[in-house]
Amino acid sequence: MCTVCGCNSSVTFDATSRHSHAGAHSHTHDHLHFGAGAAGVSVPGLSQARIIAVETDILAKNNGFATANRRVLQALGAYAVNLVSSPGSGKTTLLCRTIQMLGTAPLAVIEGDQQTSNDAERIRATGAQAIQINTGKGCHLDAEMVGHAMDHLAMKPASFLFIENVGNLVCPAAFDLGEDAKVAILSVTEGEDKPLKYPDIFTASSLAILNKTDLAPHCDADLATYEANLRRIKPKIDILRVSARTGEGMAQWVGWLRARQVEKTLGRPA
Repeated sequence: MCTVCGCNSSVTFDATSRHSHAGAHSHTHDHLHFGAGAAGVSVPGLSQARIIAVETDILAKNNGFATANRRVLQALGAYAVNLVSSPGSGKTTLLCRTIQMLGTAPLAVIEGDQQTSNDAERIRATGAQAIQINTGKGCHLDAEMVGHAMDHLAMKPASFLFIENVGNLVCPAAFDLGEDAKVAILSVTEGEDKPLKYPDIFTASSLAILNKTDLAPHCDADLATYEANLRRIKPKIDILRVSARTGEGMAQWVGWLRARQVEKTLGRPA
């Protein structure tokens, strides 16, 4: 069992409904709860020291796969973005519009969901290549899953790789996938205190996108408070206000992507 998020499972890959891979890890939370102690969680039958040791082993193994993924991406000059959010934030709609605006730029997409290939099919409808990873009971992607998916992608040099993670604001914060940046997408309908409730994911992210800004007047969302709370968690985080539906802020988002790809190509940190 993975004490990082309490897991055991299988994973299914759908490149074009051809490839499958079993044996990776997924998650159930039936016996896991937050508790006191150095590990910050309590697992029946495990001491705090043992929990920390197990978590360290799991993350070290994951980081090894992430390093391998990063080498592949570096050799290609590809820029990889790990899109993280809670369910319903508008990740897939944002990604579809992003692909359209990037035009002829080479890109590929890895889609993570517990079940269905619905999102991968939406991405493929734009003309982009996409692989679906179904994690079953799993609550996030890990670097080994992403590495297997990358093996089936015909990525071109100087590509963008978009990894749409499973909708979850907790576990993806801890798992490096080999990406260049995590981008946290936050719907304005979720509540201004969301960054304060789930700080780790925003601390780990380079950019926060406040999505669905067209809905802000209809749900009394205070965008200034959203931004203030994000900066309480990470003072220097980049923030963009975006509506994937109306197009507001999309040019700035695509500009952010292109600028960081250039920075990577020139060997400067993003």
